Amino acid sequence: MMLEVSDLHVYYGAIHALQGISLQVGEGEIVTLIGANGAGKSTTLRALSGLIRPRAGKVVFRNEDITRKPAHEIVKLGLVQAPEGRRIFANLTVAENLEMGAYTRSDRKEIEASRERVFRSFPRLKERYHQMAGTLSGGEQQMLAIGRALMSRPTMLLLDEPSMGLSPILVDEIFAIIQEINQQGTTVLLVEQNAYMALSIAHRAYVLETGRIVLSGTAQELREHPQVRAAYLGDVAEVQEAG
Repeated sequence: MMLEVSDLHVYYGAIHALQGISLQVGEGEIVTLIGANGAGKSTTLRALSGLIRPRAGKVVFRNEDITRKPAHEIVKLGLVQAPEGRRIFANLTVAENLEMGAYTRSDRKEIEASRERVFRSFPRLKERYHQMAGTLSGGEQQMLAIGRALMSRPTMLLLDEPSMGLSPILVDEIFAIIQEINQQGTTVLLVEQNAYMALSIAHRAYVLETGRIVLSGTAQELREHPQVRAAYLGDVAEVQEAG
């Protein structure tokens, strides 16, 4: 396993946000976490990437305990997050945002190779290379957020709600690119409210409810699970199947 999370507990003050989360992500997989708002999905990613400190539990990445490591050290190890809400640097250009993604690296030739890889996945970023990031469309900003994360040369990419606020056409495009990134060798842990799309590209999935994992299995198993269909898929699954 590339990532192993064991009995993770996270608190926000007196609020017990994660209540013993355990999960695994194998090398080369796309694994998704689905659940309602407030279930603990984004908190899980923040704990894995070192942005918040767990109260208890253990996170092992590529056989190294990273539970107490600071965020910048975790990035250097190859575990990189594209955060919820994009959080690009709006007052910087696309070029400068991508350069910020490579802040842990020094080999200019390899950085240039990573930039070209980003442009192959997101041609629009090359077209807007000198444009201010704050003037990009929502879809382009999401592409930039993922591209910036890829500039860190991750072995595992944490994606937090990549479809948020996007039109259906752009959602399809973003998810196709996530699959492409995975096929090029990057392992992906995906947090996503659009459960139908997430389960359509994932290998395995976990369902979170109020800080606990209540279901896990292959994406196919969870797509067919009555509880998942009722709570997260509903009419969408029926329409897709009918089509």
